[in-house]
Formats: sequence, structure tokens, C-alpha cells
Amino acid sequence: MRLRRTLYKLTILVGLGLMYTIYKVSLRHSTDADYVDSLRNVAGRDIGKSGNRELHNLHNPANPIPPEQVKVFGRDKLQEASNNSDHAVKFVHRTSKPVVADILPKNITFTGKNSVIKRAMLEVNHRQEIFNSERFPQRSESSVVIVVMVHKRLEYLRFLIDSLRKARDIDDALLIFSHDFYSEEINALVRSIDFCQTMQIFYPYSLQIYENEFPGQDPNDCPRDIKRDRAKVMKCNNWEHPDKYGHYREVSFVMTKHHWFWKFQNVFTGLEATKDHQGLVLFIEEDHYVTPDFYVMLKNMYKLKKRQTSQTVDILTLGTYDKNRNFRDRSDKADVLVWHSSKHNMGMALDRKTWERIQTCVQEFCSYDDYNWDWTLQHISNTCLKPPLHVMVLKAPRIFHIGECGIHHKGKGKCDADNLVSQIDSLVKTSTQYLFPENLELSPKTRPIRSKDPKPNGGWGDVRDHALCMTYGKPTDGKL
Repeated sequence: MRLRRTLYKLTILVGLGLMYTIYKVSLRHSTDADYVDSLRNVAGRDIGKSGNRELHNLHNPANPIPPEQVKVFGRDKLQEASNNSDHAVKFVHRTSKPVVADILPKNITFTGKNSVIKRAMLEVNHRQEIFNSERFPQRSESSVVIVVMVHKRLEYLRFLIDSLRKARDIDDALLIFSHDFYSEEINALVRSIDFCQTMQIFYPYSLQIYENEFPGQDPNDCPRDIKRDRAKVMKCNNWEHPDKYGHYREVSFVMTKHHWFWKFQNVFTGLEATKDHQGLVLFIEEDHYVTPDFYVMLKNMYKLKKRQTSQTVDILTLGTYDKNRNFRDRSDKADVLVWHSSKHNMGMALDRKTWERIQTCVQEFCSYDDYNWDWTLQHISNTCLKPPLHVMVLKAPRIFHIGECGIHHKGKGKCDADNLVSQIDSLVKTSTQYLFPENLELSPKTRPIRSKDPKPNGGWGDVRDHALCMTYGKPTDGKL
């Protein structure tokens, strides 16, 4: 009798457990399904109803391909490759196009919203859809590809798009938004653009989906300020490789350099729409603001670059940090100078020839201990490229920085974008007669001033960052 009662109680408990499990599973699936529905319009298809069609190669999202075409070595090989920079990109082979290598741990399990967001990102990258192509079916041979680096500052991005809308001849451009954060509001804003061709791409190793794994913050990563001896005892990740100042990686800082270099490589090698583009590619950011003649002036600068032979020019820059914003005597003038990261990093444009020059120094770019992409570019210009990079920069800026609250902002003072935009609009209005000059002239050539190699800021000592960086835009033969 006692045994029968015990079995009866066990049966009831098992039944209740099964009912609760079924309830939780159905609730989770219901929640995920609702979230999938909210993302379908963004990816341009029914993400949750793809039938037998699967996303290609989820582990290599930057350039999705069928898994059988990729051979990936284990993590021991990755560490060996990372420690030996001569072989840092030889741990992945592929039979066709370039691919970003899979150096991420294979045991990551994405669940809930993270899984849906990742699939939406990969689907957008896989489709490479150009919007507004029916309205703007043809672009001229001199068309400029404009790449906008976007994080999640919607207010700034809206100002930028409004300024682009007012630019003359913008309908001839291809506008590519490169995101490192998935936001329905930002996606909706981008999809509302109706004045030129547009495309979206997503940095595939975003912190939004890799929160607790490299390249995000692994729970076993070494704390930033821990001493190396203590890190060795703890056996935390990459304890052998702090930066030159003895600090370990800070995820929020290193990801900006990762995203910038990924899009820089991807636009020249990974996108069907741009991989054969021979003209200009302009790199701007979500907190920039352009003048109505920026597009026309950029094309005029490129014509002048090709026409003049007395001075070498690698980069065209629309912006300047010079406080003198007088258009009256400067709107039709440009200088050719040695490129300086602190002066010439705003509104940079270059063509494939310059990109190919930089490819000879990719290894140095990816291993240099500075988390800033522009300081790193300054370093390879000074030490790796012979001669160093030269820039043609307008004396009267056609692009402005309105994002006072950037990566180094410490929270002091208010970030008032509206006020800054009002000031710029007022400047443009009072300078209207000096915009769109008929001719563009170079200032007399002066003796070039070579800059000293800047002291690195550190923050880029982790060999995992070096290895991941080296995979961006990797050619088919595994060599740079």
C-alpha cells in the first residue's frame, strides 16, 4: 500500500513537471515569434518562415558561404597563428570568394532575441539588397560610394540624412550604412530614404549578439587593470598579452577599430555592388553633417587630383578642424599636405589605388597597439608606406562634426546637436553665394612637414583582436 501511494505521488509530480515545461517552451516560442514578426520587414523577407532555405554559414556572417567550402582549424591553431604574425591569416581556406574567418568559439548558443537579431543581421548581409534601384536604375561612372558608420545615435543620424537629402546630385550616389547595432528605429529611418540608392550591412561580430564571448566580454577575460603576475595566477584569457601600458582589452574601445576596418575592407572586396568600383569611396559617420555642395566638390577634387601631376594625392578630405570657417576667400581653395590623423580624418575619400597601397601594411595595422583606427593609419603612413599618405583637403569645410558626445566624452556638459546644426545652417546660409565655385585651385606647394610617429594609446594588445582583424577582406589564397 505504501509503495502504491509513493508511485501515485511520483506520477502526479512528473505530470505537473511536464505541463510546466510545455508551458515555458510555448511561452518562449510565442515571444520569439512575436519578435521575429517585428523584424521581417527589416530583413526584407519572412525570417521565421524560410522553409527549407537556410542562411549560409552562420559562423562566417561577414561573407556568408556554404559551410562545406570552408575548412577551419581548431583553437590551438588560432593561438599559434596569433602568436606568429607571419601566419596570422592562414588558418582558413576557401575555394571561391574572400571570407572573414571563423575564429570564434564553436560552442556559442544563441537563444531568444539574440538569435533572431543575429539571423536578421546575417540575412541582410547575405542579400546585399540595393534599395531605390527602380527609382534610380543607373549611376554614372563618376558616382561616389558613401559609407556611413552607424552605432545607435538616432538623433545624429537623422540630422546627417537630412543634410544628405539637400545635397546637389546626391541621386547619383550609392549610400551604404554600416551598422554595429541592430535597431528597428534606425532601420526604419534608413529605409525611409528616397533620394538615392541605399544599402545596409551589419558588422557581424557585434557586441549586441556576442555579449559574453569574444569579441565581446568573455567572463574569463582579464580585468583591465589587473597586474600580469596576478593574471597569470588567475589564468584569465590572454594573460600573456596586455597592451604596452600593462592593461588588458576594453571591449567598448576595441570594437570601433574592428568595425571601421571591417567595413573598409568589405566595401572593396565583399560587396557585389562595390567590389569592382574604381571610383571614390567616401567614409563618414553618423554624427557628421554635410553642406549642399559637398558631393559636387568631392567630384571636383577627384578631377583635380587626376589632372595635376606635380603632387601625389592619396586621400581627399572634406572636413577640417580649423576654426576659421570663412568661405568668402577659401571656398575654391584646397591644400595638398602630408596626411595627419588629427587633422584629416573627417570625411575621407579614397579610391581602389589607395586602398591597394594600404593593403601592403594590413599586418602592421592589425598588430599596432592603438585602439584608434585613425592613429593606427597614421602609424602605417609614417612607418610602412613609402612615401607617406598625402591628402587634398578643402580650406573651407564641406562636412562638420556635430557629435560632441563621442567615445571619449566624460559626461561633462550637454550634447546639444540641435544648437550645433543651427549654427552650421546659419553659416551655410550666409555663405550661399560662395558654394559651388566654378573652379577649384590648389594652394602653392610648400615644403612638406613630416609628422613624428604618434605615441600609441594602447588598448590593442590582445592577439585575438590581431587575428580577427587580419581576416577582414582576406584574399582567396590566404595571402595579403
